[in-house]
Amino acid sequence: MLACYHERSLSCHVEIMSIEKFSLEKVLSVHRWTNTLFSFTLTRPAHFKFTAGQFARIGLKVGDELVVRAYSVVSSPFDETLEFFSIVVPDGAFTSNLQHLQVGDELYLEKIPYGFLTLTRYQLPLPHDLWLLATGTGLAPFISMLQDFDTWSKYKKINLVYSVRTASELAYATRIEEIAATFGEGHSGFKFVPIITRDPNAALHDRLPVLIENGELEKAVGLQFNTESSHVMLCGNPQMVEDTKEALKARGLIMNRRGEGNIAVENYW
Repeated sequence: MLACYHERSLSCHVEIMSIEKFSLEKVLSVHRWTNTLFSFTLTRPAHFKFTAGQFARIGLKVGDELVVRAYSVVSSPFDETLEFFSIVVPDGAFTSNLQHLQVGDELYLEKIPYGFLTLTRYQLPLPHDLWLLATGTGLAPFISMLQDFDTWSKYKKINLVYSVRTASELAYATRIEEIAATFGEGHSGFKFVPIITRDPNAALHDRLPVLIENGELEKAVGLQFNTESSHVMLCGNPQMVEDTKEALKARGLIMNRRGEGNIAVENYW
């Protein structure tokens, strides 16, 4: 299986002969959260269909080459535009150029989506409580899932846990509240739990695996991980994904394989 991260260390250069796999889309908006975090929206071609949680491959010309990176889609599968969330990687071949994006610029979008970090992968245990654990731009696929009414109808409890270094990096916090009010209207089981690792005064400030090991995350949510009912998705920094996965396995949860199991992750490289 391919954890969610965005400017990968593995470069992907596409020869011009394969450029027909892409459509050329226009940048509609750019929102800069911090000096290193930004979101942008693109026109969405009619042929681009995706399931919440999947990622798209986006390309831009750098010299004579088309440099391509994978980005989880923030948008709802039903939105008319496509939204993405990016981090600026110092000296990154892609984001060092992408960070200067302006409305009206054009980017290449591969015509098909990819990825298996979707709720459709779960067969057993049956849906009951959903844990979406993210760091940084790994929040993106979970925002998409929360903009799908099926997510809210399937799960009695939904916990979105978002770990960042500083409060300024809590992107989408207001949007999350708006999504919960719109898509989760009448749903009483949603909790948004921010973690700010560099603020010792924050309610939760340890790394995710530590908060799982010491029980503080479950205490904050008011619910325990359960092998018979919990679906847990991890997306973000690869080290977080690996360490959190091990902490969950130590609690008895198992990796989801062939539709059965609790833990789902996806690595882009």
